[in-house]
Amino acid sequence: MMEQILELNQLTKRYKEFSLKDLSFSLERGYIMGFIGPNGAGKSTTIKLIMNLIRKDGGEIKVFGKDHLQYEKEIKEKIGFVYDENYYYEDLNLREMKNIIASFYKNWDEKCFEKYIKLFGLSLKLKIKELSKGMKMKYSLALALSHHAELIIMDEPTSGLDPIVRSELLEILHEIIQDERKSILFSTHITKDLDKVADYITFINDGNLVFSQSKDEIVESYSIIKGDNNILNEEIRKHILGVKQHNFGFEALVKNNNNLVKSLKDSVIYERPTLDDIMIYTVRGNING
Repeated sequence: MMEQILELNQLTKRYKEFSLKDLSFSLERGYIMGFIGPNGAGKSTTIKLIMNLIRKDGGEIKVFGKDHLQYEKEIKEKIGFVYDENYYYEDLNLREMKNIIASFYKNWDEKCFEKYIKLFGLSLKLKIKELSKGMKMKYSLALALSHHAELIIMDEPTSGLDPIVRSELLEILHEIIQDERKSILFSTHITKDLDKVADYITFINDGNLVFSQSKDEIVESYSIIKGDNNILNEEIRKHILGVKQHNFGFEALVKNNNNLVKSLKDSVIYERPTLDDIMIYTVRGNING
C-alpha cells in the first residue's frame, strides 16, 4: 500500500466570483505531481488552503496522513514552500534572512544549507534585493531543503525564469526526488516543464477537477486528430473536447475510444498531444483560427 503524503477530499472554497468545488486528489511519497490549469483556475487557492493561509468552506485536507488544521505546527515543520512571489526582507543579506527562517524549524540542518548554497552557486553576502529571479528560486529551494522537508510545494516556480535556469531547476527537482521519502507538488501553467519531470498531473479548470492521473496514462488516453472540415458530423463532434477550425481543415482533441476510431477509419491523421495541447483545447473548447 503506497503512503499518501497529501490527500484532498471534497475540498471547497467559495468566493463571490469564483469557487473551488469538491476538489479531490492525492499524492504518494516519492513522486512529482504537476498541478496545472490556466491562470485563475484555482491553483494558488488550493495551495493556500493546504498551507492554511486561508480557511476552507468544506472538505478535508490531510498531510502525512494527519488533519492539516489539527496538526498544523507538526506538518509545517516537514513542508518546504517555494513561492513565485518574494516574501523576504529585501535589505537583509542571505545569511541574515536564513538566520530568521532557521529559527522556526526544529530540524534545521546548517550543513545541509551550506551544501545547497554551494551547489547553487549563491553568495551569503548578497542582499535579497540583489538576487535575480532564478537566484531567489534557488535560495528558496535551499531553505526548503535545509529543514529536511518531505513535501515540497512550489507555486509557479519557473514563471519568469530564462530557459537555462528553468532547465537547471528541473534537474534539481529530479535529484531531490531520488530520495523516495520526498514528494513535490509543482503548480504551473508552463506545462513543458512537466513533460520532463512530472510523474502525475492534476488538472483543474475554473475550480473543477478535470483529471488527476499518471502523466503516461493521460498522454495515452488523448489524441489530436486532423482532417477535412466535411468529416465533422454530429456523431464525431460528440467525441470532441476542443476543436480548431480553419479553411484548410480542422484539428481537435479527442479521448481515444474504439467507436470513434471505427467511425473515422483512415479519414484523419492521429497525433499524440502534449500536456499543453490537452490544457488549451479543454479550456478553450472551440478555437476559430
